Amino acid sequence: MSDIPALEALKQALRRLPGVGPKSAQRMAFHLLERDREGARLLAQSLTNAVERVIQCRRCNNFGESELCGICSSPRRDVSLLCVVESPADLVSLDQAGVYNGMYFVLMGRLSPLDGIGPEELGLDRLEALLDQGEIKEVVLATNLTVEGEATAHYITDLVRRRNIRATRIAYGVPVGGELEYTDRSTLARALSGRREA
Repeated sequence: MSDIPALEALKQALRRLPGVGPKSAQRMAFHLLERDREGARLLAQSLTNAVERVIQCRRCNNFGESELCGICSSPRRDVSLLCVVESPADLVSLDQAGVYNGMYFVLMGRLSPLDGIGPEELGLDRLEALLDQGEIKEVVLATNLTVEGEATAHYITDLVRRRNIRATRIAYGVPVGGELEYTDRSTLARALSGRREA
């Protein structure tokens, strides 16, 4: 333990970031203090500004600076399509692909009973209220292809189908540019079972 409380506090704060252990936190703290104090000030100001100004959209849970995010307030979006994703990062990735022009709902996680994350923690009651408005004709499930992601997609599919709304799942398989030789068995199995007409 260091005898410099401010340095220790900085290292502990940096450890809150995903994938940052004690050594990485120490390296970052020393870098900022030794070589980039102006960068440290900018980082601190930007972080404070983001924490104070960025909120969750009341409709979809995405991040924004007003009650409705830019996507939910856009008149150019197709309100009959709703894509359900686990995180804002997933939303950004899908939206940057430029092939989807519908609305989103961000779960901010996935069902994980072992971690105490159930439907209430994901705000699925808000999703149900959105589905009950009658505008949505198709829900695209874009949760990750993990055990929890698949369980979440299955749970939401039931909610959607009970309302006679079409539920679809994003396709999965061999990535573009990928080589079969280096693709794992599970991915190959899914690619073969999900094959379509050429």
